[in-house]
Amino acid sequence: MLVHVLLFDAGQDSEGIHSLELSGHTVVLMFEDSDDAERYAGLLEAQDFPTPTVEALELEEVELFCREAGYEARLVAAGFVPQTEEDRLMLAPPAANQDVSNWQESELESSPDSVNGDSADLDAVRRRLEGLL
Repeated sequence: MLVHVLLFDAGQDSEGIHSLELSGHTVVLMFEDSDDAERYAGLLEAQDFPTPTVEALELEEVELFCREAGYEARLVAAGFVPQTEEDRLMLAPPAANQDVSNWQESELESSPDSVNGDSADLDAVRRRLEGLL
């Protein structure tokens, strides 16, 4: 089965795949419908994110890549209807995106302790904001 993913700098040494950080997991979206993938790519571009390329790949190939990289692959089926706030991120990207234009350098500089501390801080802020709602 072919799925559609969003790639940045496709075919270059700096190629990367679009992912989301959800509940502490890195999630790669696989779109069943190419139109859904194109629409999502357009929404990213509208947020001044680098323009992704929609690529059709074999489902098994993407799942293998995700397993090896420690990512979670999620299929966005044609006609998908979100049930939760997290599900809505499968149809529209978050309002703020993380800049990963220098992801290789920043990955080398960050230590596991600082990443875990930042994540805990973000979770605390998120809980406080949700409490306000």
